[in-house]
Amino acid sequence: MNSETEQAVLAAVDDHRIVGELRELVRIPSVDGTAAEVDVQAWCAERLRALGMTVDHWPLELPVDDPAFPGMEVERAEAWGCVGVLGGTATPGLILNGHVDVVPGTAFEARVEDGVMWGRGTCDMKGGVAAILGAVAAIVAAGIELRRPLAVHTVIGEEDGGAGTFATLRRGHRGAACLIAEPTAGTVIPANAGSLTFRLEVPGLATHGSTRSRGVNAIEKFTVIQAALRDLERDRNRDPHPLLAHLDLANPLSVGTIAAGDWASTVPDRLVAEGRYGVRLGEALADARAAFETAVADASAKDDWLREHPVRVSWPGGEFASGMLPDGDPLLADTVQAVADVLGGTPAVQGAPYGSDLRQYAAVGIPTLQYGPGDVRYAHAADEHVVLADVLQAARVYALLAVRRCG
Repeated sequence: MNSETEQAVLAAVDDHRIVGELRELVRIPSVDGTAAEVDVQAWCAERLRALGMTVDHWPLELPVDDPAFPGMEVERAEAWGCVGVLGGTATPGLILNGHVDVVPGTAFEARVEDGVMWGRGTCDMKGGVAAILGAVAAIVAAGIELRRPLAVHTVIGEEDGGAGTFATLRRGHRGAACLIAEPTAGTVIPANAGSLTFRLEVPGLATHGSTRSRGVNAIEKFTVIQAALRDLERDRNRDPHPLLAHLDLANPLSVGTIAAGDWASTVPDRLVAEGRYGVRLGEALADARAAFETAVADASAKDDWLREHPVRVSWPGGEFASGMLPDGDPLLADTVQAVADVLGGTPAVQGAPYGSDLRQYAAVGIPTLQYGPGDVRYAHAADEHVVLADVLQAARVYALLAVRRCG
């Protein structure tokens, strides 16, 4: 780093401010579908205005009648978008994106011990959002005038499909490139696999438990389908994409809930199972669904009962397509260099097996990757937390990258 501007922006990062704003963010219990999702976006709009950004804070139109809409898994009576732009009216040279919704939990006190903040949303991903705000604040405090605008997109609904980013892009907000501050544990992530939520309805035939041979147990028939799903998962992981080759399962398939039966002495005549199905990098959602439905149909065809009483497959909830940064795009090298300049070492570059809003920016031609504080293993966890030093380092990376990309 030879630039006086770069040195100035790094020196202007205010650690105390970042920790304080992270604490405030975490204490807003912005669980998906609650009124606090509205509150947190109002908080973000206020902060962005205070930094001198031009702010677009608007009510989202829900429900959305658009075949491209990624879906929602919770009901929302009200939702808001929030975009701040610093430095003019041209197309931003960089977008910094962070989602401010969180999954359900009870720990919103933002407790700090030994340099670690604990609480729902600290890792996923309010630590990243606080780092974004800290980076913008540093640019403003250093008095840097950007040649190209810098944009901040704070979004809701990422956890249940991506309604917030969908609405932001639909409103016309664009940029030359985008960094999403998801927790990446020091890794730069230029690609995400996708995921779909499936529901299986397995039919049986009810009878008294003492005469069970007269009936058909839906639980036992589900084991036929479960074995087929294990085979499908194995087939879909035989040749993983190189960016996902470091994972033991690049494209996991997991049954998350099972409900069957209504009386202990009655043979259950229906089982409903729901789960998560990994979408491979570059795979169309329609192709992923077709592979799953074919596996279930083939397994049913081999069973005397299920052949005549087929399992019903449906796809509730959000749709997470895969997404990838184009090969050779300079955003990857720029981000790796910024991380190396701040931390003193070259970060790993790997893909991730979970879905994110990366695929929505990629779908409209905006090169996008992820880099942010926290470890995804603690996202959604009872012990969710983020190391504050990682948040502060991320703020410096974002500030440096923004100055280089915008000004």
